[in-house]
Amino acid sequence: MATVEFILNGMPTRCETAPNTSILTLLRETLGYKGTKEGCASGDCGACTVAIRDTSQAAFATLNACITPAHQLQGQQLVTVEGLESEQDLHPAQQAMIDCHGSQCGFCTPGIVMSLFTLHREASRGAPFTSETLEEALGGNLCRCTGYRPIRDAALSMQESDWTPPPWFEASLAPAAAEKPQEFDPALPFFARPTTLDELIALRARHLDARLVAGATDLWLETTQQLRPLEQLIDVTRVTELQRIEPANFQSRPGWWIGSAVTYTALEPLLQRHYPGFVHLLTRLGSRQIRNRGTLVGNIANASPIGDTPPVLLALDAWVELAGPDGRRTIPLQHFFLDYRKTALERDEVISRVFLPALEERASLRVWKLSKRREDDISAVLGAFHYTLENGVLGQVRLGFGGMAATPRRAAAAEAALEGQPLSKASFQAAQRALSTDFQPMADVRGSQAYRELAAANLLERLYVALATPDQEVMIHAYAH
Repeated sequence: MATVEFILNGMPTRCETAPNTSILTLLRETLGYKGTKEGCASGDCGACTVAIRDTSQAAFATLNACITPAHQLQGQQLVTVEGLESEQDLHPAQQAMIDCHGSQCGFCTPGIVMSLFTLHREASRGAPFTSETLEEALGGNLCRCTGYRPIRDAALSMQESDWTPPPWFEASLAPAAAEKPQEFDPALPFFARPTTLDELIALRARHLDARLVAGATDLWLETTQQLRPLEQLIDVTRVTELQRIEPANFQSRPGWWIGSAVTYTALEPLLQRHYPGFVHLLTRLGSRQIRNRGTLVGNIANASPIGDTPPVLLALDAWVELAGPDGRRTIPLQHFFLDYRKTALERDEVISRVFLPALEERASLRVWKLSKRREDDISAVLGAFHYTLENGVLGQVRLGFGGMAATPRRAAAAEAALEGQPLSKASFQAAQRALSTDFQPMADVRGSQAYRELAAANLLERLYVALATPDQEVMIHAYAH
């Protein structure tokens, strides 16, 4: 057991809890806050949504309490659905859900209210409120009985209401006390929170079996879905060096180093400015709750063959930096993935950051994801396409695919079939044939081998049609397509 101290709905709270305790378990079983519900216990349904921030000036960020470690609340301010009402009235999101009949069984309602709360608060601070931001805010909240129209009506009507927050909402948070490096017994459970990269490396070297945790959006499923114990955890989110996005020149190429604790949400502004194809993918990567917690490096480290971002990083020719007791080393990302869930990372190393090369002025990046649901779903096939097109000739062709092999991989034969070739149907047909040399896809619940082969070839076809007819829309328009 270890101590976690935080502010819960304005009240200083101190608890002793085990390392593998989630925020949801802490709320419901230890503190008796029953408003937050468990639906899926995997971060898919949003019933457990709560809001968190680390300073009084920061925006509240939604997260899935069922898959977030309780110890990451240290020094934070947590708001649950019970904290929204005041002595005078309900929050506009709560009142609007009542007025618009946005709830039936009510199981999903607290999470929906919390998502609407953050949306309302951001709009009150000047953030745009559009149909796209509304859809995105609710993309991680499922409702199986009410239907979404009355919930959408509630979201729209709440914008007409002002809300006076209780005084504790605007009160300054006391800075979290600096934690001194600790020694942990390798035989006992612990939750370690290093604040420097040197501390992290030392902890990793001493506790080779401990699990590293950042957003926990994948790791925590081991305990909620597979009932595996997570008893020794090293939290990387407090390490200062890993929270940075830094412009750099690496391998004579401009770009940015992205620290391993940088979340998708924190990365969004950079992608918005420099990688429109990449940022578009984020609207289909999990939900806002997931993107507020998940990290780019975490998506690399778990080495899933269907992770959304590795194919894009491969197409951009990204590199990773690995840090351990013997120093730091950098390797191309395409050499990092060795086999299914197997990487070049040594047991005593951590991924400290990833280098994201800047797109050259003439280069383009397109990313297309195929999945059963448009939002909050895992890829069946994902294709990322980097290229230049000058005087009708293709160059710098790099094609990254997910869902086509045991690891995310580049399609070397298809790249060779397109490199230096004219933009023509024949060139792309040759590349489609070459895909059979590059990949012998797996079959699973998301797609058969035949489906994946056809889907990957069709993504190349889509790229050809998009380039050959740039003034035409290739598919029915949707903001997250």
